[in-house]
Amino acid sequence: MIARESVKRSFPLPSPQELALTGVTVLWGGTFLVLHIAMQHCGPGFFVFVRFMMAAVFVGLLAGRKLLDFNWREVRAGALIGVALATGYVLQSAGLRDITSSRSAFITALYVPLVPIFQWVFLRKPPHLMSWLGIALAFAGLVCLAGPAALSLSFGRGDLLTLFAAIAIAVEIVLISLYARGVDSLRVTVMQLFAGSLFAGLMMPVSGEAFPSFSWIWFGCALGLGGLSALVQVVMNWAQKSVAPTKAAVIYAGEPVWGGLVGWLAGDSLPPATLLGAMLIVGGVLTSELRPQWLERLLGRVPQTLTKND
Repeated sequence: MIARESVKRSFPLPSPQELALTGVTVLWGGTFLVLHIAMQHCGPGFFVFVRFMMAAVFVGLLAGRKLLDFNWREVRAGALIGVALATGYVLQSAGLRDITSSRSAFITALYVPLVPIFQWVFLRKPPHLMSWLGIALAFAGLVCLAGPAALSLSFGRGDLLTLFAAIAIAVEIVLISLYARGVDSLRVTVMQLFAGSLFAGLMMPVSGEAFPSFSWIWFGCALGLGGLSALVQVVMNWAQKSVAPTKAAVIYAGEPVWGGLVGWLAGDSLPPATLLGAMLIVGGVLTSELRPQWLERLLGRVPQTLTKND
């Protein structure tokens, strides 16, 4: 009994919320092809505007009469998260016009080490030592997936846009955890999607982006990804009520792994660096869950001895 409890303490089973975030990450991994097709027929700001507005309508229909009970905290939380969400999507898409996808993947991956720093600064919650180790492994895996060419940064326009996108993504993850408790997941999701859509639309004239002519291609892509965004944001707002931002960031780091698996199933080859990167990311996820008894004792978080009741 003591040995079994010791194993549970050292390596707890994933919670339903963590499994839900993993499912979200799997869905994310299959969206790159759809987004690439959409960007050939419209600009990033317009696409985010339409996609998030469709998503807001979907979640609004699901929420129904709950929308009548909006409170100020949900409006504020949704607006802040929505602006961060839209900023990340728009800047990342805009950056892809000037840099390669591998370089974009590497720079965007900077949100992984940024999340625990932001969590520490804004939430006053220092991540566990094993979480830091998991973050390091996941980030190393993302570097392997991006390839050596991504490391030669020139900090041109595309690099800077993508860097700011990574910061926005990290801020979004921390904000969700900050406001997740005490709000209705459906109402706050509607607000953040609506605010994100409105912000992306308002940024179009600022960036000089024009409205495209109608195309069933971008409309279909926006409709499909709008439905996905609705599901993803609801799950994130619900799951991060109990999942720490750092742990969520490690789980999200698996996105390119699932994307690579989708590509492999479609016929793409997986070079050794990609396989190594995938293993490091999976190792990072597992490591972040570990809570060795010797380390817990060293940190003063568990008693020196275990009784039969522990």
